[in-house]
Amino acid sequence: MGTMLAGRLNLVTGQFGMERVPIPEPRPGEVRIKVVAAGICLSDVHLIDGTLRLKPREGVTSVTLGHEVAGTIDKLGAGTEAWWKVGARVLLQAGQSCGACVLCMRRVGCVQPLTWGVDYDGGWAEYALARQDTLVAVPDGLPLDQAAILPDAVSTPYAAIVETAALRPAESVGLWGIGGLGAHAVQLVRAFGAAPILAFDPLPEARERALALGADLALDPRAPDVREQVLGWTEGRGLDVALDLVGMPVVREQAQTLMAPRGRLVLVGLTPEPLTLTRSVAFCATMQQARGHYGSRLEHLFQLVKLTRLGRLDFSRSVSAVLPLADAPLGVERLMKKRGNPIRLVLHP
Repeated sequence: MGTMLAGRLNLVTGQFGMERVPIPEPRPGEVRIKVVAAGICLSDVHLIDGTLRLKPREGVTSVTLGHEVAGTIDKLGAGTEAWWKVGARVLLQAGQSCGACVLCMRRVGCVQPLTWGVDYDGGWAEYALARQDTLVAVPDGLPLDQAAILPDAVSTPYAAIVETAALRPAESVGLWGIGGLGAHAVQLVRAFGAAPILAFDPLPEARERALALGADLALDPRAPDVREQVLGWTEGRGLDVALDLVGMPVVREQAQTLMAPRGRLVLVGLTPEPLTLTRSVAFCATMQQARGHYGSRLEHLFQLVKLTRLGRLDFSRSVSAVLPLADAPLGVERLMKKRGNPIRLVLHP
């Protein structure tokens, strides 16, 4: 059995490093992917820096990170459907149903979905395994570097906007954090008719990027006149939709103070910190809502591939740099310190 390079997180010590591990063999219903491109997500950084912690599981003390992956099918497991062929270009959903909960048994959803690169080995490797029902074919005109970031970096804000927020045309939207998720969220809310679009980020470079991508106004959330600016742009109403793409209590607290009556606060960024409603009477009296959001479904990837293929969406500016897989620790450090203010860094095995 041959070996391959992989970026592994030790679930006991919390240490991350590059290791040689056996090339995996696909089980029935699985395919093996030769990884061509894998994105570095901020949640990967949080797993490495300990902000998000994984508990060791029985017989599992380390995991290969990476949940944004595209590549080509290298080997088919037994029982794979005939439409999947060796050499086919595919991207992979960032997770899969558990297959064991009550809703999975009823084929109506999953109450405990599994995340690739968290609950099972991911794609920061030369090869990766995937269940065949988590694959999406990539058309020839879509570069695999761009296809790799559709799972999570694009599909998470997409699902948050079109489903959890249920954005309607001409609604005002505020977006906190114009990094990997936020840069795509700006483009998506503009494509779906949001007006106005207000971006919030303490970094000047991020605010400039928000304006270049289609925001109407970009504000430093620490500025003393933030509330006046928001009310001025929204005709005194406030924000119909507020998207926390960072996962910080201070963001959520500020967003609550800037929402319109019946406004929806959508929590996209993850944090272990508690959610508090500092103005609970006003929150209830104006019938505002806080909605949790996590990830996306396979159908969202099909939709995004179609929208990208037909030119309705363009994420060609999203790949800020390409690094060899061996430099994954350097990429993590670069994203952690925001050097160069990247949207997405992509690894090439």
